[in-house]
Amino acid sequence: MVSDRSLEVLRVIVQDYVASREPVGSKSIVERHAFGVSAATIRNDMAALEEEELIAAPHTSSGRVPTDKGYRLFVDQLADLKPLSSAQRQAIEVFLGQSVDVDDVLARTVRLLSQLTHQVALVQYPSVSNARVRHIEFVPIGVRRILCVVIADTGAVEQRAAETPTDLDESFVAELRARINAAVAGLKLADAAEKLREVPDQLSERQRGASAAIVAALVDQIESTRQEKLVMAGAANLVRTEHDFTGSIYPVLEAIEEQVELLKLFGEMATEQHGVSVSIGRENASFGLGETSVLASGYAGIGGSIAHVGVLGPIRMDYSNNMTAVRAVARYLSRQLGED
Repeated sequence: MVSDRSLEVLRVIVQDYVASREPVGSKSIVERHAFGVSAATIRNDMAALEEEELIAAPHTSSGRVPTDKGYRLFVDQLADLKPLSSAQRQAIEVFLGQSVDVDDVLARTVRLLSQLTHQVALVQYPSVSNARVRHIEFVPIGVRRILCVVIADTGAVEQRAAETPTDLDESFVAELRARINAAVAGLKLADAAEKLREVPDQLSERQRGASAAIVAALVDQIESTRQEKLVMAGAANLVRTEHDFTGSIYPVLEAIEEQVELLKLFGEMATEQHGVSVSIGRENASFGLGETSVLASGYAGIGGSIAHVGVLGPIRMDYSNNMTAVRAVARYLSRQLGED
């Protein structure tokens, strides 16, 4: 066990190292912080922290840096979440309040969160496992080309163009629209996909080829909509902090691009104190993200579905401010999407 003063020493080591990226020594702690004790006493506290594997020497210098275990203790016991400034709160309200639909609000969310935290921002689409079809619309965009629009009750909108083997006319499009909406409106997405496959057989042989092509595009849309996915922004922030990684950052970039491991990680992160989950360093190793930290918070989508919003970055990050930003954005998303 380490003393309360040693824990305070750990706090300032984390804060100073995050701010400067320079190993922190006892002399600088005495000079910068009002502990009221000598540098020798601080060295004793640092020795106790090192024995507990909370800090380590990166090389032969007298300075020390936090370990993954030290960051974990800092987050669990020592991090103070400061409220957002009025300017930050207003930025969230104004920027996200201009969104026109779910896709837009999530795209705006990651852009804003990456600016607030200087990390990679991630937001998971609201779960569509129980989503239902609200409406399907068709917009002819050519003689044999039509835009298929699927609108779910979660607010998600998917658009895809379909090519048909025969020319499209207005009466056929109107009839197909009416038949399809009568068949699938209100159904869960999985059930709607099955029901759609029956529609071409209900039409005349002349209409069957075009309707089959359009239905195939719709089914493909719905199947892809049901897949879990992330929106992200700020990958350039990783490049700016490349020196915080001992190896190449490319495996991290690949994991972000593929999304699968991140979605698994999100699913396993339990909400901790302050309403934010934090997974640090080696805790992420099985996901190929052992040199990163991931902060996430849940937000409520339409219908009460829960998804995650968060940030990913190097282990040396400003946890207090980033946790504050993630929590604030998650709460805003819950309010805005829950009202739609």
